[in-house]
Amino acid sequence: MGEKEWAVGIAEVKVASFPDSFVAYGLGSCVGVTLFDPGKKNGGLAHVMLPSSALFTRGFVPGKYADTAIDLLVRELKGLGSDAGQLRAKLVGGANMFKHIVSHPVPIGVRNATAAREKLRNLSIPIVGEDLGGEFGRTIQFSLEDGRIKIKKLNQPEFWL
Repeated sequence: MGEKEWAVGIAEVKVASFPDSFVAYGLGSCVGVTLFDPGKKNGGLAHVMLPSSALFTRGFVPGKYADTAIDLLVRELKGLGSDAGQLRAKLVGGANMFKHIVSHPVPIGVRNATAAREKLRNLSIPIVGEDLGGEFGRTIQFSLEDGRIKIKKLNQPEFWL
């Protein structure tokens, strides 16, 4: 896709500029949060594992939680020269991978997606695309040329968001 394709693992946050791109493998209940600045062609990807950092202090990793990962993405994109007012978000993942073994009334994937939406709303960053839910994981490739995301799901054709 680009000059360098950055792999973003669980609880990681990475930013770059075009012609680079990103890939995240196996987004199950995790949510891939992408932010894109179309004017500067800067973008970032957070591979969010949990909805909130509020209950966690030991071994704190900001990229692990929706609230702190999105703050970190915005901060790092500002460091590349982007204005937060120009950023556009897309959310991918949040599958219900464990519905047969977890008894929580709201699946973790749904809680991750809800927390990401809420944080983006609080920062006034519009969500311009989503592919969330279902029961299967996804692999995504995020292009910084145009902000599009190629999505691959098990036994389904690839598509662009």
